[in-house]
Amino acid sequence: MQNPDTSDLLIRLAAVMEERKDADPSHSYVAKLYAKGLDAILKKVGEESTEVVIAAKGGDAQALVYEVADLWFHTLVLLAHQGLGPTEVLNELARRFGLSGLAEKAARSFSEGNP
Repeated sequence: MQNPDTSDLLIRLAAVMEERKDADPSHSYVAKLYAKGLDAILKKVGEESTEVVIAAKGGDAQALVYEVADLWFHTLVLLAHQGLGPTEVLNELARRFGLSGLAEKAARSFSEGNP
């Protein structure tokens, strides 16, 4: 089976997340998460993060991919709940692209008032 074009997949998923804000929680998992509120969404992100760590430690590449997909999905739910989307995250990654990670972290620490 061939994968569909994934170049804008995060943007398309974000659009679905927005649509689900108005969906019936009894018919939509995402709508149910929204209805439960921020704490429930954060709990799912935390659970999925832990599952990513466990999958990585287990050494099963497919399990890791599966769990990262779950984490990304729930992170998109969180972003949408907060009025954000993947574009803001992608823009931040683009801003950082080509910077040394150490230099970027040092600049961030300096701007946050941490010498």
